[in-house]
Parts: sequence; structure tokens; C-alpha cells
Amino acid sequence: VQLQASGGGLVQAGDSLRLSCAASGSSGSMYVMAWFRQAPGKEREFVAAVRRISGTTYYADSVKDRFTISRDVAKNTVYLQMTNLKLEDTANYYCATGSSWSPPRFYGMGYWGEGTLVTVSS
Repeated sequence: VQLQASGGGLVQAGDSLRLSCAASGSSGSMYVMAWFRQAPGKEREFVAAVRRISGTTYYADSVKDRFTISRDVAKNTVYLQMTNLKLEDTANYYCATGSSWSPPRFYGMGYWGEGTLVTVSS
């Protein structure tokens, strides 16, 4: 399984941005697709997850009501629509996929993509 994230960039606080992550390979390993982020000097943290087939979603409290995760099953692509971005949302955003639905932190994701950098300025 390979994951390719895109869509990062420099935005101002309050702006919106949409990240995409295209997955290729065995879809049987992609029961859940998720986004994580890692800010400079901080540990990687869970952001949002979606069950690939059912569409069930789960969010970290810090992004609930601002971020929306969605997926296109036919395209094996997961999206993260981010609105009302805040300075503290600045981070490298990583998509991941795996076979275990394990809130709240979704440890154990089996496959990871390269990060896409989101920088929020004031």
C-alpha cells in the first residue's frame, strides 16, 4: 500500500484548505483511513479517521466542528477539509491506513504516506 498526500500550503488564520491522500495497493488493508499531524517539536497526533466502506468518522476534539474527513471509495482517496484554520493547526499532515478502528488515538496504523505541510499565519 502506498499513500500520497497533497494539498498543503501557506494560509492565513481563518482560511480553509483541503488535503487529499491517494492510496494504491491492496484495498483489503485499508479498513480505516486517517489523518495525523506533527507540529514542530511535538509528537505526532491523531486528527481524524474514516471507515473506508461505511464512512463512519471520528475526530480529535481539537478539530471537531472545523475539519471534515471524507473518502471516495472508487478513487481510494481520503480528504481532509479544514476550515477556520488556527495558528496551532500548523503541522506536517500525514495520511495513514490500516485494518483496525481504534479510537481515540488510532495506534497501529499499518501504512503511512509522506507528510504535506500546512502553515497557518496570522
